[in-house]
Amino acid sequence: MTTLKGQLQDDLTAAIKARDELRSSTLRLTLAAVTSAEVAGKEKKELSDAEVLQVIGKEAKKRREAADAFEGAGRVDQAARERAEGEVLAGFLPKQLSDEELAAIVAAAVAESGASGPQGMGAVMKLVRPQVEGKADGGRVAAAVKAALAG
Repeated sequence: MTTLKGQLQDDLTAAIKARDELRSSTLRLTLAAVTSAEVAGKEKKELSDAEVLQVIGKEAKKRREAADAFEGAGRVDQAARERAEGEVLAGFLPKQLSDEELAAIVAAAVAESGASGPQGMGAVMKLVRPQVEGKADGGRVAAAVKAALAG
């Protein structure tokens, strides 16, 4: 059984051999972030696939935020590169939930918790978060919960 980190390393090797600069640089940076997470703390540890997925998710989020910032500054070429790097990383992440799927999960959690109004957001988020972990961005989830509680 190959691990996710091993798959990243294999894909990096293939990208280098294919002379795919974008893919190889993105995978290098991601593997560096994984290694950094492994040595963070008091002692080195081997990350599980779930932890590696979290690192990849953080890296993808950085790319999205950087692309938005570059676009706001009028650097369209740099924004396009950041989005392309995000696409490379998206290939390693689980499929993201559609808006309809997310709304259905949130509606079920609202019904289960009996929450109404903004003060019930914490209870609903507690039920929703484990179901959507890694499949939806936290900001999207929070917005869906706010919308469901608002009416």
